[in-house]
Amino acid sequence: MSGLTYEAVATFAQQGGTIYFGLIFAGGLTYALWPRHKEAFKRLAQLPLEDDEIDHV
Repeated sequence: MSGLTYEAVATFAQQGGTIYFGLIFAGGLTYALWPRHKEAFKRLAQLPLEDDEIDHV
């Protein structure tokens, strides 16, 4: 029988998924906190507070 059991594959998938999503999270966090993007995020944060010219019904 092969060395690949259900438990081995499940463990590999869990660990691989954790590492994958951890890297995706770290990349998103790095992008969001990068100093070059600070002004854009400040402007976008104030967008919901601005008055609209058109009334939305």
